[in-house]
Amino acid sequence: MSSADNQQERLKTGHFLAGFVEGEGSFNISIRRKADYKVSWQVVLSFNVSQRDPSLLYLLKQTLDCGIIKKRFDGVYSFDVTTPADAIYKVIPFFQEFPLRSKDKIRNFNLFVKVANLMKNGEHKTQEGLFNILSIREKINLGKGRTRKYSIFDVFPNLSLESPETIRRLRQSPK
Repeated sequence: MSSADNQQERLKTGHFLAGFVEGEGSFNISIRRKADYKVSWQVVLSFNVSQRDPSLLYLLKQTLDCGIIKKRFDGVYSFDVTTPADAIYKVIPFFQEFPLRSKDKIRNFNLFVKVANLMKNGEHKTQEGLFNILSIREKINLGKGRTRKYSIFDVFPNLSLESPETIRRLRQSPK
């Protein structure tokens, strides 16, 4: 195969996988309690795709050169990337090169990128940065019927939705 053929195949595969993720993938931001962390919470960037047949998941793993594939209790396979460096330096650049097309998936990806950039700058290690990240997180994957284990109010229990300060800070957080 020539270099041009390899490039053509890479482009075809990249666009194909981006389309596959468009329908089956998810960009998420979760948090975990961590008593040994400065802010007592760990922010986790997560990119995942689930399928009954793992074939395309293995192609995605090979193409992105990261992540793990595991079989869930229900027989469905899941490809997951949760390492911050892999999300920042492999997943995000892939979808910048092979853009998503639907409005909702683009919005979720852009929110994922904003949080990744904040984390890259160490913002997740400060109370204000954590608040900004959680404010962004409130806007990702809207209307999916999922409930979060921890809300922004679990992390910041003294906040009140009616508080003018809370409203101001939520409005000012990066979109």
